Amino acid sequence: LPAPSGLGCFVLVLLLLLGGSGSPGTRPPPRAPWAEEQGAVPEGAPWGRLRYEAVKKHLGALSKHYWQYLACKVWQEGCEEEEKQQGEREASWGFPLVGQDYLEILSAWYCSFGKCCETGDCRIINNITGLEAELNGQLHGQHLAKDVVLRAVQGFLQSPRPPKALVLSFHGWSGTGKNFVARMVATHLYRDGLRSDCVRVFVSLLHFPHHNYVDSYKAQLQRQISETLQRCRQALLIFDEAEKLHSNLLDAITPFMAQHTNKGQADQQRSIFLFLSNLGGNTINEVALDFWRAGRAREEIPLELLERRLRLELQEAAENSYAHSQLLRENLIDFVVPFLPLEYQHVRLCARDAFLARGLPYTEATLDQVAQMMVFVPKEEKLFSAQGCKSVPQRINYFLP
Repeated sequence: LPAPSGLGCFVLVLLLLLGGSGSPGTRPPPRAPWAEEQGAVPEGAPWGRLRYEAVKKHLGALSKHYWQYLACKVWQEGCEEEEKQQGEREASWGFPLVGQDYLEILSAWYCSFGKCCETGDCRIINNITGLEAELNGQLHGQHLAKDVVLRAVQGFLQSPRPPKALVLSFHGWSGTGKNFVARMVATHLYRDGLRSDCVRVFVSLLHFPHHNYVDSYKAQLQRQISETLQRCRQALLIFDEAEKLHSNLLDAITPFMAQHTNKGQADQQRSIFLFLSNLGGNTINEVALDFWRAGRAREEIPLELLERRLRLELQEAAENSYAHSQLLRENLIDFVVPFLPLEYQHVRLCARDAFLARGLPYTEATLDQVAQMMVFVPKEEKLFSAQGCKSVPQRINYFLP
């Protein structure tokens, strides 16, 4: 079936709007915007010249609006003008909400026939520029994570035929930004962020709490991943508290991360797996503390040093499910991403962002007060925030007027 032309879509919308919407009797038709201008006309009486001109004027404005709305939704053209004129339309005339609903359905239907978006799927936006800007502006004290995530994701998406799924394993203390970065990736790769049909989030203790039901969890997990991959040509799978996943569950999902078995699979399907874990946090902190004691900046910490230390720790942990899974044995993790412990100045920046996000005023003294409310370790140096930035948004409630 060929994709509908722009004119065909426009005509279809007008027919839907002018011909009524929904089932007869389910709701009254929207009142015409010109009804009050000309007064009542006796039933069956011919329309006068003034009524004709009014109809022509308002129908023309309505048609122009719907055409511009459709172009914005499907071809992303005229969106700025669309937003600029929104206030004028609301003040002058209204359009039936159901008509806008029809346009949402129509634009989605149009997208199913062809490449109305650069990605070929309007749910997928792959805004690498936006991801880079947010990582630079909102992720504090994580030069390694920022660089690795951006380069890995960008390179993967630019590859015409990636040989396997992209697998990133985030490690570090709670509150250092692991979930924050995962949310950024979802937000800038998908139109609906974490709510997208193409994104699935699994939390170990929430979704797989009982080891007695591992076999049942395994079947459910494989089915849900398969459904997501079938539904989306590019899927994002996030596993929080990954260190608590049973090794059998990790083994169950390794086939989805392995090498593509055929060219068609590589052409049509690409997926990103993010594993979030507190494992290795102490190792990362020891390295950061050693650099600080040696008078070296944290920005000098090389990725290779931390990644090597983390992989050794994961493999040697006797009770760690990672060590007993194919995930490490088959080298399916592309990058082990370390999240460094946050220092005083990073907590202040998190506090500033929290105030700005809520549109609240702040002073430099207020930021210091928020940071001083946090607990810092080790006991002697008091260098790293024990909670990272996790509780900062709640702390600013103490400073509300």
